[in-house]
Amino acid sequence: MLTYETWDNNIQEFNSDNLEKGALDVLKWAYEMYDDDLVYACSFGIEGSVLVDLVSQVKPDAQVVFLDTQLHFQETYEVINAAKKRYPWLRIKLKKPAVTLEEQAIKHGKELWKVNSNQCCSIRKIIPLEEELNGVKAWLSGLRREQSPTRKKTQFINKDERFRSIKICPLIHWTLIDIWRYVHKHNLPYNTLHDNGYPSIGCKPCTKAAIDPEDLRSGRWSGTGKLECGLHEG
Repeated sequence: MLTYETWDNNIQEFNSDNLEKGALDVLKWAYEMYDDDLVYACSFGIEGSVLVDLVSQVKPDAQVVFLDTQLHFQETYEVINAAKKRYPWLRIKLKKPAVTLEEQAIKHGKELWKVNSNQCCSIRKIIPLEEELNGVKAWLSGLRREQSPTRKKTQFINKDERFRSIKICPLIHWTLIDIWRYVHKHNLPYNTLHDNGYPSIGCKPCTKAAIDPEDLRSGRWSGTGKLECGLHEG
């Protein structure tokens, strides 16, 4: 089994010149390799709608975790509920931080995301994912190379230094057009904020409609220079 400790750069290659641009082949390999030692960390944005559907075709009872910061848009919870109905066998878990918003406010002050967004992301996203990945060998992510400069070199299979794990990204070659075409073709549930100028959706306080139509993540932490929450660094 390929693990963080046994990482080998000569890993299997996948053909991306097919209908799903390699995504299904990567998922079949991943679940054959890891089975329940693989967790899909899903944000339930538009890529999540696609990847949940693809995952369900390969492993109908796959483990899916949503990092419930308790600061998400209502529309995000609505698409999760729709996914639960459409894919009843998927094990979709809403993972909450150990620290409540009230406890965080007492210790760090109200609206920590305005004062120290990195610390807020650490408490409400990174530490919870660390807890979920503890004891499993690999995790799935819906990253696409087109999304941002920090993601252009993402591979199908990555050695994740941040979580000391294997990170698998089946959608790296998909464009936003590919994503939407698949969603409409299969009539998938999706976050309706995407229809209102939000190509990338995170926590409500730190997400606005995209400022730059050429930059899909320009509505995230706008004006701060921050590009990532920390889940996808390393």
